[in-house]
Amino acid sequence: MKNRILQLCATVAGIAVGLVAATSANAATTLETVKARGKLICGVSMSTPGFATADAKGHMGGFDVDVCRAVAAAVFGDPEKVDFVLTNINTRFQALQSGEIDMLSRQTTLTFSREVSLGLDFGPTVFYDGQGLMVPKSLGVNSAKELTDAAICTLPGTTTAQNLSDFFRSIGGKFELVVFENPDENRNAFFSGRCEAISSDRSDLASIRAVANNPDDYVVLPETISKEPLAPAVRQNDSNWRDIVSWSAWMLMAAEERGITQANVDEMVKSEDPEIQRMLGVNEELGKMLNLDNKWGYNIIKGVGNYGEVFERNLGTRTALGLTRGPNTRWSEGGLLYAPPFR
Repeated sequence: MKNRILQLCATVAGIAVGLVAATSANAATTLETVKARGKLICGVSMSTPGFATADAKGHMGGFDVDVCRAVAAAVFGDPEKVDFVLTNINTRFQALQSGEIDMLSRQTTLTFSREVSLGLDFGPTVFYDGQGLMVPKSLGVNSAKELTDAAICTLPGTTTAQNLSDFFRSIGGKFELVVFENPDENRNAFFSGRCEAISSDRSDLASIRAVANNPDDYVVLPETISKEPLAPAVRQNDSNWRDIVSWSAWMLMAAEERGITQANVDEMVKSEDPEIQRMLGVNEELGKMLNLDNKWGYNIIKGVGNYGEVFERNLGTRTALGLTRGPNTRWSEGGLLYAPPFR
């Protein structure tokens, strides 16, 4: 009996070791695949000004695009070593689950059910958003509470409908939900007057307003009816790849905290600040811990800039979207952006 117990214990131990080994092997799978391919494949949204859109030459730009480029810079030292796959709301998660894309950077809200039940892991929140409603200025509406019985345009497969239901239930009102399959149909229906209002994340409403023939004809109402923390996503059970995506995003934030920019990063390499030295690969080997070059942080900032630079060139007050930083400012200035220490 004793021998049988020892044999059983050995078998269980062997299984445990095998599971650990399998987990360790799987952890590097995405990174190995990306390196072998020679480029990152990143899922982004379909023509969303400020977040992901192509210029006249087909070159992609936008906030979410730059998050992808930051990861490409970390892995390859080159932010251009990335292909973009345009994903719609209904297929974005399947594209990631199936391995069609290596990461998803697509104005996607981190929620409990998405992270727990879809086989996905989310990185840090890169944009703090909230759902709002936009109406034609001619409607004369000043508050979402005045939209009882209104027809509201939106897209399927999002948290928008549930948030609207919760909001109108809380004020004892009703509304008509009008769902369209793609963003173009949704925008055009709203602009043509099919709906009195359109609802989405406030950043997305700014994108929609920016492509109107006359943006000044539309107003985003003051209410924010939900929390929408937008974050990149990867497949579950790939801790090394999740670390790379997460710490690439945090590198953008930490660089802004430390005053490191695309223009001064070469000078900042000479800094005597110990954390800056670690971030830029001057001292210690943080890159090695990620299975990357120790200059991975330098490569991100040199190739993409810091978080503030990414925000301002894509979404800021001098762009068509005209967004202020709001909660997407540094914690030291009263915002919510907070990068863990690089040590």
